[in-house]
Amino acid sequence: MAVPIAVLDCDLLLYGRGHRTLDRFKLEDVTDEYLVSTYGFPRQFIYYLVDLLGATLSRPTQRSRAISPETQILAALGFYTSGSFQTRMGDAIGISQASMSRCVANVTEALVERASQFIHFPEDEATVQTLKDDFYGLAGMPGVLGVVDCTHVAIKAPNAEDLSYVNRKGLHSLNCLMVCDSRGVLLSAETHWPGSLPDCTVLEQAALTSQFESELHKDGWLLGDSSFLLRTWLMTPLHIPETPAEYRYNMAHSATHNIIERTFRTIRSRFRCLDGSKGTLQYSPEKSSHIILACCVLHNISLEHGLDVWSSPATGHMEQPEEEYEQMESVDSEACRVRQELLLTHFS
Repeated sequence: MAVPIAVLDCDLLLYGRGHRTLDRFKLEDVTDEYLVSTYGFPRQFIYYLVDLLGATLSRPTQRSRAISPETQILAALGFYTSGSFQTRMGDAIGISQASMSRCVANVTEALVERASQFIHFPEDEATVQTLKDDFYGLAGMPGVLGVVDCTHVAIKAPNAEDLSYVNRKGLHSLNCLMVCDSRGVLLSAETHWPGSLPDCTVLEQAALTSQFESELHKDGWLLGDSSFLLRTWLMTPLHIPETPAEYRYNMAHSATHNIIERTFRTIRSRFRCLDGSKGTLQYSPEKSSHIILACCVLHNISLEHGLDVWSSPATGHMEQPEEEYEQMESVDSEACRVRQELLLTHFS
């Protein structure tokens, strides 16, 4: 005789039926200081996210009670900024750890759906010119549309046989290619590349390269470090500067490119699920990539809301694998000509 199996709902056992949404936690009942210390962001920022994501997070559910958008957002922010599904955090907003996990998944996908809304290069001429002017004001480097670099985020091993995510340090990671402006606003974020790929290979295969090779962004260039090859649209430092102009170029390049490193530190400091202090992201590469991208979206939204204080380096974050740079700059003679012209025009 078949034995019926009862599927237990932790939230149902705790709170029972009778309410459409679980609203055990009210934002108005706590201070801003509590919200920032527990969930990483102040009240008005959270209200903005509720307005932005509310419709998506209120989609019909087969469960007896949907969790309110506000509670889902708090659960996700708690995970992003702490890196753990702590029981006390679930208790604070009145949901189980299993529900916390579902909330993170829901909010992550809602943010990823809006990534192109918040992460993109400017298109109108006035904004592009402002972008260049802001970069020029940092160290005198002209024509800069963004600074580009890669950063690794540790993930759990997908399986024993798949070595594509094992980086040069022998750790499993995703290699994330990002571009930012002079304030640290992300203009491009590709978070899905396997950790075994060197930075130059990631860029070679990236959608970012297709954009610039097709001359979608004209009259300017990105700045990248020596892990990338020199291109007409990507200025790299000189390997061995010899003249005063070459030294000035390298100094301006380094001071400007440093913005992306500061941006990585800020993201890791704000979103501790990425810094390795609580361990690796315990998800598949695809889900981990989406979590990283969701944090990038939140990073840009936070800058829009004036939460743009540069953070100090995060403690315990994953050490970045060192690249062995092979100097192949002379392969692209046109790129060499463009950089030489830049040297003569602006640094001689």
